[in-house]
Amino acid sequence: MTETEETPVPKTQKQVFWDVVKTVLKIAFTSLLLYLVLRKMDFNMVKKTLSQSNPLYLMLGVLTFFVSQIIASSRLISFFKSIHLKVGFLFNLRLYFLGLFYNLFLPGGIGGDGYKIWLLNKSYKLPAKKVFWAIFFDRLSGLWAIGLIIVALVAFLPQINIHLSIPLSVFVVGTAVYYFVAHRFFKDYTHFFWEAHAKAVVVQSLQVVTVLFILLALHFNGKFSPYLFTFLVSSLSAVVPITVGGLGAREYIFTNFAPYFNMDTSLAVLVSLLFYLTSAVNSLLGVYYVFNTKRLNEGLPKADELHEETATNPNTSTL
Repeated sequence: MTETEETPVPKTQKQVFWDVVKTVLKIAFTSLLLYLVLRKMDFNMVKKTLSQSNPLYLMLGVLTFFVSQIIASSRLISFFKSIHLKVGFLFNLRLYFLGLFYNLFLPGGIGGDGYKIWLLNKSYKLPAKKVFWAIFFDRLSGLWAIGLIIVALVAFLPQINIHLSIPLSVFVVGTAVYYFVAHRFFKDYTHFFWEAHAKAVVVQSLQVVTVLFILLALHFNGKFSPYLFTFLVSSLSAVVPITVGGLGAREYIFTNFAPYFNMDTSLAVLVSLLFYLTSAVNSLLGVYYVFNTKRLNEGLPKADELHEETATNPNTSTL
């Protein structure tokens, strides 16, 4: 692939205008939420807590998040395999971290998922819609895993005064409907459905462990479940890209849940901000590939290799 071939098609003036408008709105909304959150924080308490934090646990949190992204990258490959899209593991991992960087630090423009769709569509000549649905189901599997862990945590939250069987039943029925719709209308994407969703559970569990390490780093010795439950609920805010990388939205949810679950508001927001910084540190691994696309594309097979393999054996699904 030449440098010219890797250059995206220039946007129209109208597209550029709306990108700028969306970016300004995202930054404005993020700033507003952060203002509402920060005005409720005790900065003396935050300063004292940070000065006494345990850097070892913070580093373990960064490492745990890094491992979760490796497994998340593998999860995406499971959906790519379903549509016979052959990508190398290391190439996909590099692309995943590049996408993480785009999503966290670039409020406008193409975004991490959009860049993946563009690059894979250009490289393999597959319909962009096909790649889009693979990435979409990858996201859905993450939401499903968050729902599963949230249901499990309900048992440890006396403030939620409902029997565990109710949310569990809703989740089981929801899962059945989800699988039926996916298998009925998107069968191509369900060949490795449960494999991908098992990976999704591991990914979200590791991110919960990341939050646990952050709490331990801050010498927290109270009930962990309210913080973990709120973290998972706040993770859903990242689905709707109305802020910069989810910043502000997650913290706003923590401030509103804090009184209900008897959490310390300043500590809750600090945990959320440290998780954001943890993901930001990991996403910096993608910076290198912004400026070195040749290195990014190493291990990316040629389109004709994929077509030859598919023509030989339409049911072949390899990494």
